[in-house]
Amino acid sequence: MIYISTLLRSATAILAFLSTANTAPTPNNVCKRAVAFDYNGDKVRAVNLGGWLVLEPWITPSIFEEWSTTNTVLDEYTYTMTLGKSEALSRLHNHWSTFITQDDFHAIAQAGLNHVRIPIGYWAVAPVEGDPYVQGQLDYLDNAINWAREAGLKVLLDLHGAPGSQNGFDNSGKFGSIEWQQGDTVSQTLTAIENLSNRYAGATDVVTAIELLNEPLGQSLDLDGVRDFYRNGYGRVKAASSDFAVVISDAFQDFSSYWNDFGSDLADLILDTHQYQIFSPEQVGRSPSDHVAAACALGPQLAGTNKPVIVGEWTGAQTDCAKWLNGLGKGARYDGTFPDSSYTGSCEGKYTGTVAGLSSDDKNNIRSYLEAQLDAYEQRTGWAFWTWKTESAPEWHMKDLLAEGLFPQPLNSRQYPGQCG
Repeated sequence: MIYISTLLRSATAILAFLSTANTAPTPNNVCKRAVAFDYNGDKVRAVNLGGWLVLEPWITPSIFEEWSTTNTVLDEYTYTMTLGKSEALSRLHNHWSTFITQDDFHAIAQAGLNHVRIPIGYWAVAPVEGDPYVQGQLDYLDNAINWAREAGLKVLLDLHGAPGSQNGFDNSGKFGSIEWQQGDTVSQTLTAIENLSNRYAGATDVVTAIELLNEPLGQSLDLDGVRDFYRNGYGRVKAASSDFAVVISDAFQDFSSYWNDFGSDLADLILDTHQYQIFSPEQVGRSPSDHVAAACALGPQLAGTNKPVIVGEWTGAQTDCAKWLNGLGKGARYDGTFPDSSYTGSCEGKYTGTVAGLSSDDKNNIRSYLEAQLDAYEQRTGWAFWTWKTESAPEWHMKDLLAEGLFPQPLNSRQYPGQCG
C-alpha cells in the first residue's frame, strides 16, 4: 500500500507539473476555452496599442529624434534600413519590452474596457525578401495574448501594414507611394493574414477578431480589387478557425452606404470605420460645439448600417497639433505651420505636453467631445480609442486622460449628459 501510495503521489506531482508546463506563453498552444465575443449583441469598448509593434514617429518621437532635421528616417522601413538589422533589432527589443507591459493590460481592464486592438505589420508574420524590416514582434504579441487572457480582455488583431503600403502613410510601415495591388503584394498580404490566423487559431478564447488590413486608401486603389481581397482574406481567416470574426476597413468610403451590399453571405463580418475631425482645414476650424455635433450626427448613421460596425480609431483631439502627427518634421493645420493651411489657434500645450498641463478650456472641451463620441459610437457595435499611450501627445493619451478624469469613469458617467439627444 505504501508503494502504491508513493506511486500515486509521484503521478499526481508529474501531472501537476505537466499541467503547469502546458500553460505556455505561446498562445497557439492553448486550446479554446470560451465562446467568441458576441459582436451582434454586446458593445465593444476598446483601446488601440498604437506605436508598439508598428512604429509611428508621433507616438514615440524619441525613437526618431536623431533624424529630426535630416528628413531621411520617416517610418519603420527607413528606420530599420538606416540602422541595419542588428542595431535596429536591439533598439526595437528595448522598445517592445518597455512601451507596453502586463501592467497596461490590467489598467485597461480596470478602466472597464473589454478589448484591445493590436496593430501588427506584415513583416512580423510574413517577411518579404529584400525588405529591411526586422522580426521578433511575435514573441511580444504572444505575451500580449496571455496578458489579455489574464486580464479578461479580448483581442482584435489588426494587420496595419501591407507590402508596398496600402495608403502611403508612415503607420503602414513605409511612407510615400502606394504600391499595394502591384506585383505580388496582394498575395503576400494574404500569406500574412493566413500566418497570423493560423498562429492564433488555438487562442480564440482571447483573439476573437482579425482585421484584414488597416486603412487601405480606397480613392487611390482598385476598389473591386479591395473587395476581392476582402473575400479571399475572409476565407483564409475562417479556414484557420470558424471562431474568428473578420473585420474589414471601410477604405475611406462611406461606411453607411458603400459597404451595405458587401458580405451579406459572410458570417461574423464586421466593418471598421475611423472617425477623426482634424485632417482638413475645415475640420480643425470647427468650434468645440461643432465637433460635438458632428460626432453626434454619426450615431444614427452607425445605427442604420446592416452589419456590425466598430469605430476602430478615434480620439479626444480637436486639433492636429501633436508633434509629427502629420509626418516627421511636418507642422499642424491648426496653427498654420502645415503647408497650405492658415492659423486657427495656438498649439501651446498640445504640440508636446501632458494632460495635466492642458488648459481648463481644453480639458472641458476634450471631456465633452469624448462623451459625445461614446454616446454616438455605442449606437452600433462600439469603439476602439486611438491610442493607449504616447510619449508627449496629451489629446491622444488614453492612459493619462483616464488618470486626469477626462475619459469618463465609469464609462457611462456623464458631465455633459444629453449632448446627442
